[in-house]
Amino acid sequence: MPTSFLEIVELPDGRIALRRADDEEELVILDFSESAKSFLQGHHIEVAKAMLNVGVQMAGRLAEGDFESDELPRVLH
Repeated sequence: MPTSFLEIVELPDGRIALRRADDEEELVILDFSESAKSFLQGHHIEVAKAMLNVGVQMAGRLAEGDFESDELPRVLH
């Protein structure tokens, strides 16, 4: 993936998207349910930012070859 600035935006339908600043295409979309938004007391935007920031950091580590698959447990629920 070419290097470019990324931005986190709230879409008109309330979903949160990660996209390149110079492109309208979404790279990742997060969609919180109403019950999740209620549980987070309206702080779902901050949670989405944290989730996407960690994902971008991990993608960078993977791209640089600085990640070992045994490093983290692979428990998916």
